[in-house]
Amino acid sequence: MTGANTMHTHDLPSAGLSASDPAELLAAVLRANAGTSNARLKQVMDALIRHVHAFALDVDLTPAELDLALDFLVRIGQASGPRKNEGILLADILGLATLVQLRGAREALARGGTEPALVGPFWRAHQPVRAHGESVATADTPGAPLLVKGRVCSLDGSPLVGARVETWQASPQGLYENQDPEQEDMNLRGVFLTDAQGRFHFRSVRPAGYPVPVDGPCGELLAAQGRGVMRPAHLHFIVVADGHKVLATQYFDIEDPHAHEDVVFGAVGSLLRRFEPDGHGGFGLDIELRLEPGEPHLPHCPLP
Repeated sequence: MTGANTMHTHDLPSAGLSASDPAELLAAVLRANAGTSNARLKQVMDALIRHVHAFALDVDLTPAELDLALDFLVRIGQASGPRKNEGILLADILGLATLVQLRGAREALARGGTEPALVGPFWRAHQPVRAHGESVATADTPGAPLLVKGRVCSLDGSPLVGARVETWQASPQGLYENQDPEQEDMNLRGVFLTDAQGRFHFRSVRPAGYPVPVDGPCGELLAAQGRGVMRPAHLHFIVVADGHKVLATQYFDIEDPHAHEDVVFGAVGSLLRRFEPDGHGGFGLDIELRLEPGEPHLPHCPLP
């Protein structure tokens, strides 16, 4: 068959590649990426291409296994919604989110900055601004009272006035309010602005540990690995101040039975703290949040 639309072998993009030479294939894929105009994207994609090809060769990946992996990624997206973000959860349980956070803060940590921790999939946009001393918990929220006192400062100890401190936590039942129809909207969430000394304080209830969601693909993976699914009790914080990099962190209850086996590898270093008894059945937590100078860039908020 001949004609204007006839395709010859030499017209095919793959022409000249040896079917048995992975190095030639890798070189061709890297050449295809060479025209990427964004220098950082080109760098990242070059590295990704090299690592993915090396991985496939290292494990001798089969077509059936590749299909299974691609289906897993599709289901990660399909399982995400207003109550959870399965993609964030995947980065968390692989330790990737913690690795990236710690690498990004290595200079600040060397200068005494607060250790970061992953944002996680339960931060919500438009959390309510509250007054100093106000409770983030509704009156019907069970649990031992908790008083949190905090100070926000730069690496040199200078107080940061008017810094925005967002906090959120799970209930003593181990559920965030967006997961739990029994809780009032925005329960156990709040935003506080620091005073002239860089301080803030609020009341809450002592949080409990909880299992990460296991009703999706990430749960299947954890089961296949024979891993635990628990996170130790903790409070989340995101701190925003002019002229400083955004700090996302968590403080963990060191007395939680899972304090040293966090399924997402976030309970590290000084973030493990003792919630001090106040002698009246309640607890207290005093924290100092030290921010690195730089441009403030908020992380993506996973939930409305």
